[in-house]
Amino acid sequence: MAERRQALKIMGAIGVSCMFPYEADELYGQEHTHQEGQPAPLPRPKAFNPAEFALVSRVADLIIPATNTPGALGAGVPFYIDSVVAASDPLLAVVRKGLEWLTGLGFLKLTEGQQIAVLETISKNADAGGEGDPERFWRAIKAMTADGYYTSKIGLRDELGYKGNTVLDHFPESTIREH
Repeated sequence: MAERRQALKIMGAIGVSCMFPYEADELYGQEHTHQEGQPAPLPRPKAFNPAEFALVSRVADLIIPATNTPGALGAGVPFYIDSVVAASDPLLAVVRKGLEWLTGLGFLKLTEGQQIAVLETISKNADAGGEGDPERFWRAIKAMTADGYYTSKIGLRDELGYKGNTVLDHFPESTIREH
């Protein structure tokens, strides 16, 4: 699991630095508060029914599980995925086909080890260039999970250690000879 999380950290750091098509207030991974110190009520899914949302939540949790920091669930990634998918009919179609495939396997009734084995098989097939519904689903859900997690406060600050725009009293000296 540590290797998977490390790989996702790298992908997340790259993703954060790239152009992102959503406004900051549309990132459901961001911390929302209702009243001072009180969490906002969770939004209702826009694109998914409750069974689909449960499946998306489980897959996201398996991609980035909680460790010493909260995982995808703690960062609100399923709501982020729902928001992104709700804005794109083609993406919604890809995700729904993948969810139908997983539902046909009885994915939520499998043990955690069996669920991971299913996702590892899809991942290997996707990496080998597979273009079936499961592989297209995997590429989309993995990318959205990493994007949602590493644009959240938990992923960006707690996991990656990003401190934001901070004032420095001096610039650290470069250790690269060419500089």
